[in-house]
Amino acid sequence: MSGVEPPVGGRVASGFEPVESVFAESLRDGDELGAACAVVHRGELVVDLWGGYRDADRTDPWTGETLVLVFSTTKGVAAAAMAHARSQGRFEYGDRVADHWPAFAQHGKGDVTVRQLLGHQAGVAAVGRNLTPADVAARDSLVARLAAKAPDWEPGTRHGYHAWSLGWYESELLRRTDPAGRTLGTYVAEELFDPLGETFHIGLPESADDRVAHVEPFGPFDALRNLGAFPPRMLLGLANPFSTTSRAMNPFDVSTPAELNAPEWRRLEIPAGNGVGTARALARLYGALATDGDPLGIGRETLDALAAPGTLPTRGRRDVVLGTETSYSLGFWKPFDGFAFGSEAAFGAPGAGGSFAFADPDRDLGFAYTPNRMGTHVWDDPRELRLRRAVEACLASR
Repeated sequence: MSGVEPPVGGRVASGFEPVESVFAESLRDGDELGAACAVVHRGELVVDLWGGYRDADRTDPWTGETLVLVFSTTKGVAAAAMAHARSQGRFEYGDRVADHWPAFAQHGKGDVTVRQLLGHQAGVAAVGRNLTPADVAARDSLVARLAAKAPDWEPGTRHGYHAWSLGWYESELLRRTDPAGRTLGTYVAEELFDPLGETFHIGLPESADDRVAHVEPFGPFDALRNLGAFPPRMLLGLANPFSTTSRAMNPFDVSTPAELNAPEWRRLEIPAGNGVGTARALARLYGALATDGDPLGIGRETLDALAAPGTLPTRGRRDVVLGTETSYSLGFWKPFDGFAFGSEAAFGAPGAGGSFAFADPDRDLGFAYTPNRMGTHVWDDPRELRLRRAVEACLASR
């Protein structure tokens, strides 16, 4: 299909044409297979773009209803669900997790607060190795394993990216505090995306399979060429299968993250990393969080808590898992020197492969980017960064 212009669909509001130009250029240059980008500003969907292809053979064009696996960008959706539940009085961020889930207190975790858990400070980043779909589907045994986990470090003293475990801990805490006893996947659909009129799944139904894009993994050459995109201490940790980094980042019985796009994995609820949806849904969610919380019913006190600086662990910002300084708060990433996005009030979540979505309350902004060709950056994927900077330039000129 050499020489064929990749298809681009969607629309942009007046003043946001440069975002469409950057998006189309990335598709033409071959950086993308398929992708989508959406922006909500002051409650208005000002960018809603999609383009390229859902499949590696480039025969199936991406459409406005194409769904794609967004990996850890899912964490922001899970955090939004926890914020909604907190706003509804289900728990407080200062509560001890064990007050709602007594078994969690095992191995000295009795004083861990919800705030510490959501801030990656609880020390429960690694929960197993070579987990199969059957292991994850066996909820009772998985929850028992989570509760019995001994901390990898003294809770509250350090933080370390809970790459896959965080969502299961959130889901069980939510299930125990929700009067309807819903898991996080159900809660997200009913309380966040149904009111927005959008589609995002944590646990994809079979009926939606024909809308899902193929995920193309990066190859060994791509990884070697972009070693500088990874924190050096993280690479050293990944090389040691017994390190906290390796055990936290690689719990599943797969050879590449892209294998999690297989139907047997998509059916499961892995709320830290297997959400499947559209960029438009994510942008609308973050657009609501960036303004008044409507139509989600999230109150101002909770929204202000999301915008506030996070509570640092006592031993500073050095991340036990990622091996570099990071900043987290209430389930979201916050901006820091190595990852500057939006204003200081911004919050969001990047995902493996390059996806990213965030809210900036100071600009009434919700942004989302979702590709299906995996990149190699932990954050600031060049494709996403170009789009984000184009959006910022458009806002500045407005």
